[in-house]
Amino acid sequence: MVKKTLDKDLERIVQIETQTLQATQTYKSLAIALLFLLGVWLFAASIIGTGEHSTLIIIAAIIGGYMALNIGANDVANNVGPAVGSKALSMFGALIIAAIFEAAGAILAGGDVVSTIKKGIIDPAGVDNSQIFIWAMMSALFAAAAWVNIATWVGAPVSTTHAVVGGVMGAGIAAAGFGIVNWPTMYKIAASWVISPVMGGVIAAFFLAIIKYNIIYQEDKVAASKRWVPILVAIMAAVFSSYLIMKGLKRIWKPDFLVICGLALGVLVATYLIVRPIIAKAAVGMENRNKSVRTLFTIPLILAAALLSFAHGANDVANAVGPLAAIVDASVSGEISGKVGIPLWVMVIGAVGISAGLFLFGPKLIRTVGEQITKMNPMRAFCVALSAGITVLIASALGLPVSSTHIAVGAVFGVGFFREWITERRAQRLRSEIQKSKIHPESNLPGTAEDKVISKRKKLVRRSHLMTIAAAWVITVPCAALLSAGIFLLISNFTLN
Repeated sequence: MVKKTLDKDLERIVQIETQTLQATQTYKSLAIALLFLLGVWLFAASIIGTGEHSTLIIIAAIIGGYMALNIGANDVANNVGPAVGSKALSMFGALIIAAIFEAAGAILAGGDVVSTIKKGIIDPAGVDNSQIFIWAMMSALFAAAAWVNIATWVGAPVSTTHAVVGGVMGAGIAAAGFGIVNWPTMYKIAASWVISPVMGGVIAAFFLAIIKYNIIYQEDKVAASKRWVPILVAIMAAVFSSYLIMKGLKRIWKPDFLVICGLALGVLVATYLIVRPIIAKAAVGMENRNKSVRTLFTIPLILAAALLSFAHGANDVANAVGPLAAIVDASVSGEISGKVGIPLWVMVIGAVGISAGLFLFGPKLIRTVGEQITKMNPMRAFCVALSAGITVLIASALGLPVSSTHIAVGAVFGVGFFREWITERRAQRLRSEIQKSKIHPESNLPGTAEDKVISKRKKLVRRSHLMTIAAAWVITVPCAALLSAGIFLLISNFTLN
């Protein structure tokens, strides 16, 4: 009795110590984030100097830095979360890779020209003057950053692009009324709430089915891996080469569709010829077990996480610095431009802020995406990464405004629900065989351990996360819009009257 009491007391002490360490780490992260924003202030002040609008631009730069921190804390988790959950990458390794490739993508291949009205949500001609436009953009940027911050705090991966869209829409309505909004574009974005995750989930499930039926369920798994892994890695290489050309390198090079297809085909063939002997060599002496086969997907998965991070940095840095660039341009020129150049110092704030936010606050969402929705292994995580690249390519070709966040998270759910379906199907067949042969359920029948466990109808996807994330997606645009409109109206009462 005394021993049990002592054990309980020790458990309570350990829990208290763990919670104290977590709280301490949170305070450290917040302190470093504030230091980063202070650094942004000093950096922007040294670039801008003194002038008529210098204070306004510095404030906007700080808000842009705050937005970049939140993008790093929330959005980047989708690129590396599955790799961490599958144990292909450690948390620290994932943070290093993502930070380097996100920053490289933003600085080297980030768009040098960005639409100041994100996704054509509002018509700039409807804004009366540059002063109103500046405050509208500042309200939109701050509202989007605050909303992403709230979502990160509750552990929901949301689309930062949609947060910016909602912010711009809300500020535009507050500034010039509902007529300023491009409603057909908004309908397309609303449709993408369903299109993005469903496409990502279906494609990820499709590739997992290929792996299951052609490798995992084969009697000789090693021989099957030697045939199929080079093909899958070659497809991944072709997809990501096209993805990088279309999304990540558009600032440097813009080839036409046929050139992209030709390059992708060349990469596919070359990768297959290179990878095939490597896989064959790695398979020598390999045990005929699922665990052994999974190791063949580890390096391709790490490369996929790095490439996704590079393309994300190149493509989504505008979420942090697009409105900031618009504010800088309008402040300097006194005019409202549909497209503006992004100064290098603005891009640097976005790149460094994304990396800083990833290191300081990213692990929480990385664990959510990679570990808490469904169990990951290198094969499942590989399917998620491949699905993300393919879905973006298809959406780009069709002109659909999809979200990379929704695609990646949808792919994770797709993998999980496919596992539920396939294991339940195999369990039903197993139960049918038991009934036909009248063998006791405890007998040693052929099948994987997963078949025997699923006979209890165990759920392989956490439903609570599905509801939380889906709700966060649906309310992101309206919440960001309401917050932005409120901020703009508050500012206008003090500055514009």
